[in-house]
Amino acid sequence: MAIKRIHSGGAFEPKIGYCRAVVAGGFVHVAGTVGADGSADVVDQCKSALGIIAAALAEAGASFADAVRVTYMLPDAADFEACWPVLSATFGENPPAATMISCDLIDPKYKIEIELTALVPNT
Repeated sequence: MAIKRIHSGGAFEPKIGYCRAVVAGGFVHVAGTVGADGSADVVDQCKSALGIIAAALAEAGASFADAVRVTYMLPDAADFEACWPVLSATFGENPPAATMISCDLIDPKYKIEIELTALVPNT
């Protein structure tokens, strides 16, 4: 079984030694993803992270409709509720199993990190 690695060109990928996503075993595993603009508010960072994830899913041949598991990590759990409308609109009628964890992120400027696993259709 082949493994496909998807790189987004993010600054942390070469520094840490990881890629944005890995397609293996019929699934795409998207690494924890933060928003591109660390100075934005939590909702805009959430939208940005979802955009980066959407691009990785598309390259893998999947979409948010194929998501089976998502983990949200936020330094301030109180910020999570502001993201709910964005997340609900993103997943719509196909919500994945989800977990929210309150923890520190790689840089204090980030307010949310999202990790996702999706089934790759037709594999």
